[in-house]
Amino acid sequence: MLSPTRGRSRGRASTRQPRPYARDRAQVLRRLARMEGQVRGIARMIERDESCVDVLQQTAALRAAIDSVAMLLLEEHVHGCLTRAVRSGQTDVAADEVMEVLRRSMGRPSRPARAPAETPGA
Repeated sequence: MLSPTRGRSRGRASTRQPRPYARDRAQVLRRLARMEGQVRGIARMIERDESCVDVLQQTAALRAAIDSVAMLLLEEHVHGCLTRAVRSGQTDVAADEVMEVLRRSMGRPSRPARAPAETPGA
């Protein structure tokens, strides 16, 4: 079942700008299709009652594949979206967003939102 927010960032208006990963879209989709195959293969291993060590090796390979796609997307985000945010003066918001994504991907708890920095002399 598809999510109603599929293709949109939650809580953000559509910008109609191409996503930074658009140039790597075919590569990302190929990697995701390969991961789907890995998941099906792991399920077959479980159905065939294969060794725990073999299943764990395959889950480690799947995790590495997921991490690889996540890193590709993060790199594209930093080089595209973050660069645009810096140019438009939205550095803190974009940096906080990147850090939140990194925390979640590492299984770390979220931090409370930071208070806006005061401007000197204000």
